[in-house]
Amino acid sequence: MPAWSHPERWQALCSGEACPICRRKQPLDVVARLEASWLTMQEHAAVRGYACLVARTHAVDLHDLPPDEAAAFMRDAQRVSRVLAEATGAVKMNYEIHGNTLPHLHMHFYPRFAGDAFEGVPIDPLSIPGYVYERGEFAALRDAVVRGLG
Repeated sequence: MPAWSHPERWQALCSGEACPICRRKQPLDVVARLEASWLTMQEHAAVRGYACLVARTHAVDLHDLPPDEAAAFMRDAQRVSRVLAEATGAVKMNYEIHGNTLPHLHMHFYPRFAGDAFEGVPIDPLSIPGYVYERGEFAALRDAVVRGLG
């Protein structure tokens, strides 16, 4: 059931009052701070190279940001996309912005590869039971992304 089914809870999340990112002053698993956002990466991911770009300003939707901050967020997204593509060798990059569970603007990056687990179907992150990385692979990729964003 979506969080918006509980109007008081949804309003508290949307206002930032109950937003866990705002309460912590940043998201979990931050690997880089960019112009208008934080980049997060996690070893437990649906695909190799998965990353999430989180706006530093609390906003529910992209249109809620002032124009200069929205432009900066999109510059960050473009930069992350380029670096992830280079670091992973992806053949395509998928992007998703939802905010249905956590209404703090964030963009998911899913590098795509020939023969990946989701070839021909939408990515379902909850369907991956284990790790997609071999030993040491995540740390090496994360470090390459951080260097690329340098």
